[in-house]
Amino acid sequence: MSDKENVEPVEDSFELYEHHNIVVDHGQSPLRIDKFLTNKIVNVSRNKIQQSANAGAIRINGIPVKSNYKVKPRDEISIVMTYPPRDVEILPEDISLNIVYEDEDLIVINKQAGLVVHPGYANYTGTLLNGLAHYFASTQQTKVENGFGYLVHRIDKDTTGLLLITKNELAQTKLAKQFFDHSVDRAYEALVWRNVENDEGIIEGHIGRSLKDRRVMTVFPNGEYGKEAVSHYKVLKRFGYVTHVECRLETGRTHQIRAHFTYLGHPLFNDERYGGNEILKGTTFTKYKQFVQNCFKTISRQALHARSLGFIHPTTGEKMYFESDLPEDMINVLHKWDGYVANRPDDEQGD
Repeated sequence: MSDKENVEPVEDSFELYEHHNIVVDHGQSPLRIDKFLTNKIVNVSRNKIQQSANAGAIRINGIPVKSNYKVKPRDEISIVMTYPPRDVEILPEDISLNIVYEDEDLIVINKQAGLVVHPGYANYTGTLLNGLAHYFASTQQTKVENGFGYLVHRIDKDTTGLLLITKNELAQTKLAKQFFDHSVDRAYEALVWRNVENDEGIIEGHIGRSLKDRRVMTVFPNGEYGKEAVSHYKVLKRFGYVTHVECRLETGRTHQIRAHFTYLGHPLFNDERYGGNEILKGTTFTKYKQFVQNCFKTISRQALHARSLGFIHPTTGEKMYFESDLPEDMINVLHKWDGYVANRPDDEQGD
């Protein structure tokens, strides 16, 4: 190949957008960048390229350019584009949605546990997008271009908290660029097993799908596989057996918090997929085992909540920031641990 190209599917929003790096060949004659990229990137329309340019998501040698820019030999091109929507029919369904904020361009949802974000394998109905399709139709929002909204990022089915969706593709592309640039501010709260040693720290290590089980993500510390992932954490409260932590994402790979804390030896409390649904710290006393089992019943999912979300509005340029209170199940399980630690038997004090 005369052009050096690196195509990076960015898992920051679970492969909702892609990043291309292209170095123009030294013999390239002047050509509009929208036409040049349409020829270079498989299955992309010229309109899609122009939309990325309008969103400031095409850069030449680090500087944003418009779609009429003419490429020159050895130009270094970086482009971020949203993936085309999957060919799945989104039928309106009346699903309860907790809408935190809404305007002509976007909507912020406080997602409940158990709600899948989008249709996919084994979940073709009953998703957030099905609920949005119903909501937009019932409120007669004809300006929502596809009828159900455009995802900018995702959170897992059993993770609660803030989720951002746009009503048009241009806003989605602009926000996708913010996620790619790591300029979006996101904070999570989690309850993890065992006593986290340091009061705060950084977890680093590439994350990719496990070579043994495709359902889980694994940390590859030497970077031989997967994508770079960086998580910053701070201890909020210690219970000895478990630790309440805040986590801020520098990147946002699939299952990043769940995989990173598992890698450290601190799986999320009651995270079945990553082994957090086992009693990983504590005594052999029957009373303690019963207490943990009651905690598992109190929060029947991984203890993870997307607490805050900050970004620049794609149209107004205004700085937006939202916070979501901990859900009832996480509050209750934290109260249970508080009570247990305060009243545990004397023969457990050294545990």
